Amino acid sequence: MRRELEKREYEQKLLGIARVVRVVAGGRRFRFRAVMVIGDKNGRVGVGVSKGRDVSIAVEKAIANAKKKMIKIPIVNETIPHSVEAKFSSAKIMLKPAERGKGIVVGGAARAVCDLAGIKNISGKILGKTKNKLSNARATILALSKLRLKEIDAEGVKRSKQKIDLGKSKENEQK
Repeated sequence: MRRELEKREYEQKLLGIARVVRVVAGGRRFRFRAVMVIGDKNGRVGVGVSKGRDVSIAVEKAIANAKKKMIKIPIVNETIPHSVEAKFSSAKIMLKPAERGKGIVVGGAARAVCDLAGIKNISGKILGKTKNKLSNARATILALSKLRLKEIDAEGVKRSKQKIDLGKSKENEQK
């Protein structure tokens, strides 16, 4: 019997696996922490992290966590609409739009996030001193969440065309 592989809803990439230890009276308890990036290569991307007794459980939980934290980003001509910077913990990142054919010119976890988001041309730099993949991935997500499309209305005033909600805001709390 041959089973056909079902098409996944999102593409996924494993950023890192770490063995973590909790010390109890009877000795050490080992668990695994998985960091996953998922995206549909069409403007939706998310980063998830989770722990489990073995690697497969940690990965499944991290994927579920990433699905909950997905964001939608605007993509214009296969790149981002404007330059953006963000800081998460000790990780800093700067992202700039790039011309067609340039490719993804940013390293580490930021490359995986941009690739799975569907950005084909981008230039960037990880400015922070940390090599922590989770912090760098979250800084990239934070930077991408700051992107806005601008349009000029009849009076010549720039208005934000798209707003991205990352969580609780004052507007949501009042409703």
